[in-house]
Amino acid sequence: MPINKLTRLGLFRAKIAQALLSIALTFGMLACSPSLNWRTVQAPEESYSTLFPAKPDKLERNLPFQDQEIHQVLQAAKVGDDIYSVSSIHLVGKQVEFLPKILEQLQNNVLNRAGVNLQNAVTQESYYRNANQQRIAAKNYFLEFPSSEKNNPTHQLMRVMWVESAVENNGVWIYQLAVLRTGASKEDPKTVLTNEAFSPFFEEFKLD
Repeated sequence: MPINKLTRLGLFRAKIAQALLSIALTFGMLACSPSLNWRTVQAPEESYSTLFPAKPDKLERNLPFQDQEIHQVLQAAKVGDDIYSVSSIHLVGKQVEFLPKILEQLQNNVLNRAGVNLQNAVTQESYYRNANQQRIAAKNYFLEFPSSEKNNPTHQLMRVMWVESAVENNGVWIYQLAVLRTGASKEDPKTVLTNEAFSPFFEEFKLD
């Protein structure tokens, strides 16, 4: 592969990682009540709806990829130590060819931080609904990100799910749903992130 392509791939990975970090930093600074106030959030431009436990904020950015720009929309809400987020990437026209590579990079950016891969990560099946209101099975991944600081015992825990959705004559969407628990102690991520405070966010995800 020519070096310029490698450079562009590296830049894209860095932009994705920066986007995830921006969620943690931006929404981590918001003052929110730890109580859950579930509400249906409609995102017609991104062709989905789901339940958020608080009013989300929205960020948009363009990511460079192989001489093109990929549009990404982030919606996220912080409740206590937990950040709920949906990332949407819309591929149109010839960009649809990038789907396998972009999905792989999205997954690797998260899984590699936890030192796991798609095969050995802790998973559990849940369901979302497609545009025809059919229940579709999807894997949820449960991850732990240990602190890199020796004197800092806190960890980050994450539950994440990826969804692909092809739209007739309108390309394909890639969604990443995630809950990130910051400042966690040594806890089991699957035990912590499968209760009623988190499951509705994933199970009520619906495609338009």
